[in-house]
Amino acid sequence: MVSLSDVRMEYETGPQRVTALAGVTEELPAGTFTAIMGPSGSGKSTLLHCAAGLERPTAGEVEIDGVPLGGLDETGLTVLRRERVGFVFQTFNLISSLTAEQNVALPARLAGRRIGPGELSAALAQVGLSDRARHRPVELSGGQQQRVAIARALVTRPAVLFADEPTGALDGVTSRQVLALMRSLVDEQGQTIVMVTHDPVAAAVADQVLLLTDGRVVDRLEAAPAESIAARMATVEATC
Repeated sequence: MVSLSDVRMEYETGPQRVTALAGVTEELPAGTFTAIMGPSGSGKSTLLHCAAGLERPTAGEVEIDGVPLGGLDETGLTVLRRERVGFVFQTFNLISSLTAEQNVALPARLAGRRIGPGELSAALAQVGLSDRARHRPVELSGGQQQRVAIARALVTRPAVLFADEPTGALDGVTSRQVLALMRSLVDEQGQTIVMVTHDPVAAAVADQVLLLTDGRVVDRLEAAPAESIAARMATVEATC
């Protein structure tokens, strides 16, 4: 579903050139849950942004759902992100004056696409909020607001859902509920999810964990418990 081939990303910071990604090659299959972890500055957010088409890499190729991103102009990238990619962030980014269902429908409507009542109901049902459709964000808990954000990302039925620290602003109990929801989307609906996280407990929900250091994938853990992930991360951070 997501393919990265020798992806490099470099930034100029004054007289220096910083390498954020140093040749990442990975295949993230459809219907799987991948977590990306690494120390601060390891390149994990840059990897997510390049994989999602939010940033163009300096070199290499990224494909989403069989579409090479390098051959698309800015309009083409915008269309691809709108139609095939969903995003969930640490901050919920909900409009306080709109209801849950209005927040879910807003991005698609801004893009000129009409979202029918059935689609809105289905998206909210997916995240267990059918009875909260008319509630505004202030009337929802943090976990419910993040569920609205997930429904907003899913309403266009994206090929891939990218999540950047989706539980970072939530307490432990609420985090587990949101992660269980994301896991069920993969297991029950075949959704592909790619998530950046610093939390080994969150990463343990994924099928595989990619560990980054200095812009390179240095390890891959499959179906690993949180304790093993935390221990490996400690080893990686000790070498930085």
